[in-house]
Amino acid sequence: MHDDDTYFSNDNATFGDRVAAARDAQGLSQEELAKKLGVKLKTIRGWEDDVDEPRANRLSMLSGILNVSMRWLLTAEGEGLNSPAGEVELTGDVKDILLELRRTKAEFSRLSDHLGRLEKKLGKLLRAPE
Repeated sequence: MHDDDTYFSNDNATFGDRVAAARDAQGLSQEELAKKLGVKLKTIRGWEDDVDEPRANRLSMLSGILNVSMRWLLTAEGEGLNSPAGEVELTGDVKDILLELRRTKAEFSRLSDHLGRLEKKLGKLLRAPE
């Protein structure tokens, strides 16, 4: 680990990308990390999908469990992960597509949660006595 790598920089990766990469580097599943942090699996998924961010106390615990600095998780500066060996430089077009994929994934996750809430409301209305 050192802080002059740019693989996980803000240009190449989001907060969620860094969380997922650090979790993978520790050999943890999303479920295992959620259990260690005392949060729901949905919370970890929200962080990794860049839909949500942890509060300061969870961020501190997260950085400790993942063996990276809070600063690195937030800004890609400080103690974090090294870039994988043999990585190729991404072109602007590839970066744009990756960014659009991340945004679409986050939007899909948000819409999926919204759909679940609507289904729950409808179910309650259909079961409610008149």
